[in-house]
Amino acid sequence: MKTIAIIGAGKGLGLSIAKRFGKEDFQVALVSRNEDKLQEMVDELRADSIEASFFTADIYNKEQIEQAMNGITDKYGHIDVLEFSPTPGKFPPTSVLELTPDNARDQFEGYVASAINTVNAVLPDMLAKQEGVLLFTTGLSAMYPVPMMGNVGIGLAGLRNYITNLHAELESKGILVAHRSLGVMIKQGTGTVNDPDVIADMWFKVYDEQKVWEEEYPKGVTPATILF
Repeated sequence: MKTIAIIGAGKGLGLSIAKRFGKEDFQVALVSRNEDKLQEMVDELRADSIEASFFTADIYNKEQIEQAMNGITDKYGHIDVLEFSPTPGKFPPTSVLELTPDNARDQFEGYVASAINTVNAVLPDMLAKQEGVLLFTTGLSAMYPVPMMGNVGIGLAGLRNYITNLHAELESKGILVAHRSLGVMIKQGTGTVNDPDVIADMWFKVYDEQKVWEEEYPKGVTPATILF
């Protein structure tokens, strides 16, 4: 069986991705800080006959990330797909006119440094096998300036730069790097593009087809047309 590790897993998009890949016979490893919520998600997945486990880690803590990744490989032997979608932030979204080094640095650490630490923990094995998939879910401020998201945009734009460079280096080495910049307010049960189950279907299609590495979601959305 293949294994997907979901970093920043929550009861919205993370759980939907877990269910979608689990239905395709993936083992699921959920990673976040909240052990109680993780256990509830694992119970729900197992009730759907999906093999699932959780591993706790603070996205800001390099050692905890490494321990979680090592724990997943100890249990399942490998990580075939990594989906990265944490929502870090010790500060709220902050206007560009109210930026400080502290609230900007916080987003950089929460997105860029944590992504580097996570990828570094799984990439050697993927390179050795010359196969693997790295999926990154972000918001539109990764691709477009959004002044009211000044600190978040700094983190996400830096993350996008890292993702782009990973894609350039890894495409020829058998590793898919894919990025989707969401322009929706996620709402469960709508059955539309902002439903986490629909977004999860999109992600499985990206994995399955391995064609378009980066795109806004839905295609063509901008900050002026965000779908609520």
